[in-house]
Amino acid sequence: MGKEGKEKNSGLSGSFVTGAVAMVFLVIGYQTALFVHSAAVTRIAANRDCPDTVFVYREEKAGAAVADKIESSVVERRNASHSPRVTAVRSSVPFRSVENFRFDPNTVSEEDLCRLGFSPKQARSIANYRAKGGRFRRKGDFAKSFVVSDSIYRRLEPYIDIPLIDVNTADSAAFDSLPGIGGWFASRIVSHRKALGGYSNLEQLMDIKGLDRDKFEGLRDLVTISEESITPYPIWNLPADSLKQHPYVGNYETACAIVLYRQNNPPVLCTVEALESSGIISCENALKLAGCRLVPP
Repeated sequence: MGKEGKEKNSGLSGSFVTGAVAMVFLVIGYQTALFVHSAAVTRIAANRDCPDTVFVYREEKAGAAVADKIESSVVERRNASHSPRVTAVRSSVPFRSVENFRFDPNTVSEEDLCRLGFSPKQARSIANYRAKGGRFRRKGDFAKSFVVSDSIYRRLEPYIDIPLIDVNTADSAAFDSLPGIGGWFASRIVSHRKALGGYSNLEQLMDIKGLDRDKFEGLRDLVTISEESITPYPIWNLPADSLKQHPYVGNYETACAIVLYRQNNPPVLCTVEALESSGIISCENALKLAGCRLVPP
């Protein structure tokens, strides 16, 4: 074979080798990129599924026992904010496992709903329902949602935690959310609370005109009175002008009679029963006043 033929064959062989080497590096680079991408997605999903940020909000009372402090703690699992690209990856990767933890269906995030076993579409549906003003007042309300299957509800029912409304601290908007209440009753609950100096028991709600037993029973399991929210009423210390404002005293004459009685009797005889037996207050008001938390004389 001539010199020219050898050079031609040598040139073709060199191009082939160069192309083959380039192809090998291209394949290796592509596989490396796939591996890096897969590792990154796995890492992002792992950080999402096992958040390392836990916020603890604790309301501690003076002198409270350690156990009481722990029970009053509210633990919120929350991931830190991320870039739109990371957020997109998080929403596209299915959760590896289903978790069970305490949650309020009125505030739980879409991400935590997915962690509880809902699909992203189902979680979005629940969030949209809340955004339109929907509210889950009871556990059974959550069960009625069309995206909550019977099997999921049975698993999650022990973990549903819907806070009760404290009638001594809630505002009109919170009362308005209760079934059968509305704006008028909500404002009356607040004004009656002010007149009482704070509710001592839930049955005092029925003293509000129009709030009968049936309406009360319809919301009884949705409201509460925490011990720390009760303010004892200083009936044995207030002047008549202040006493007359109390709904179980009712008028200035009765208030003056209470003041006169306590001025002429020792503290040991200053009781609601004594006011009734002396004819200062009626039997009905005495029974209601006895249900109030009072400051000792």
